[in-house]
Amino acid sequence: MRRLDHMMTPARSLALGFVLLTLAGAALLCLPVSSAAGTWQSFVDALFISSSAITTTGLVVVDPGSYYSVFGQVVILILFQVGGLGYMVFIVMAARIVGRLSVANRITFQESMAGAYMGNVARFALKVLLYAAIFESLGAILYAIRWAREFPVGWAIYLGIFHSVSGFCTAGFGLFSDSMSRWPTDPLMNMTTALVTVAGGIGFFVLDDTEFFVRSIFRKARFKRISLHSKMAWAVSLALMLAGTAFIYLVERGPGGACAGSVGYGLWTSSFQAISASSTTGFNTVNIGAMTQASLLAMTILMFIGASPGGTGGGIKTTTFGVILATLWRLFGRRQDIYAFRKRVPKQVVTSAFVITLSSLAVLTLVTLVLTVTERAPFMNILFEVSSALGTVGLSAGITPGLSLTGKLLISATMLMGRIGPLAIGFSLMGKPEPEPYRFTEGEIYVG
Repeated sequence: MRRLDHMMTPARSLALGFVLLTLAGAALLCLPVSSAAGTWQSFVDALFISSSAITTTGLVVVDPGSYYSVFGQVVILILFQVGGLGYMVFIVMAARIVGRLSVANRITFQESMAGAYMGNVARFALKVLLYAAIFESLGAILYAIRWAREFPVGWAIYLGIFHSVSGFCTAGFGLFSDSMSRWPTDPLMNMTTALVTVAGGIGFFVLDDTEFFVRSIFRKARFKRISLHSKMAWAVSLALMLAGTAFIYLVERGPGGACAGSVGYGLWTSSFQAISASSTTGFNTVNIGAMTQASLLAMTILMFIGASPGGTGGGIKTTTFGVILATLWRLFGRRQDIYAFRKRVPKQVVTSAFVITLSSLAVLTLVTLVLTVTERAPFMNILFEVSSALGTVGLSAGITPGLSLTGKLLISATMLMGRIGPLAIGFSLMGKPEPEPYRFTEGEIYVG
């Protein structure tokens, strides 16, 4: 038993939990009751959809709205709800209710949720569920109001719930074959989607921190300063979304461009795609495959950076990118300490930021190289697909349904790596660190 406890590190527990949930979801989606036609689905396709749902990615090899029955769609909804909030949230709350919240559960939850500390695990888990309930309910109501104009009320409510949960969990699963392309300039659709996706992608710690900040202003209580982490997350997120919107608008506004049309149409569609890529949601209002190579590359960068830590989104995270920018800025000025918003950034955080980025780049490069051999598709489309899988985004240039067996399995594995994190995957493979009995003398290496 001690040997098993030693082997089962928090990182391994997280990875194993996601793998088991993926297999369970695939087993359910295989069943005839899950398909609208009442037929069995191939295990590989079911595994792909289950992986996409539990990792809140949204890449699909079949159309969820037409292929799956209501039962199958609800299975997918449960998977991306659990995957988006993190299954450890539900384990912690269940353990708290029965009064058996172990130290192992606390540590594993802390590893899975940025901003959670050993002393506030139960409170933080409750906050996660509360924020999810608030934003998902609000989104469901607004979506249902909009869709009640076109569909029966009962179906509009179901669509609202499904897409609101999908949006907040940045899953990108939709029940329309063209995602949200039918409503490219609808203000209510665009603003509702932006609300739920940004709220899910910004991180629960940032939501909590921002809530206390706003409450301190309105209550005229002691002024609470927003934390460095929240400042970095908001600043980088907003900057990326604005920059992405401007770039896509300028590039796609020309004749034949995906955002060509009136000024309003161009602004609505370019901002929607930029927010979707940055928050790693995966909804779209234009044909992604029809976008220019420049826009696809820009969105690839946005998807690779992704959302913020401790939320439902993927990517290397906005704060990781912010720390790297701050580090480069200071190093070019030949300064030793790294500062951001007049605060010194710990060197351990700087090291982690570079390790996360480099490991993610390594995975992106390796998977792209393999798929360029196994798949018959343009290189940019393959790079876009892999970046979408690694960032758990779900946007596609149209090659997902035509992936080979190798491609489907590799993309499924990439989605899992993107959700768990390359760094956590590495920790799970290495196990618990052993103390080093000695240290070698320093040597000199010339770089650059």
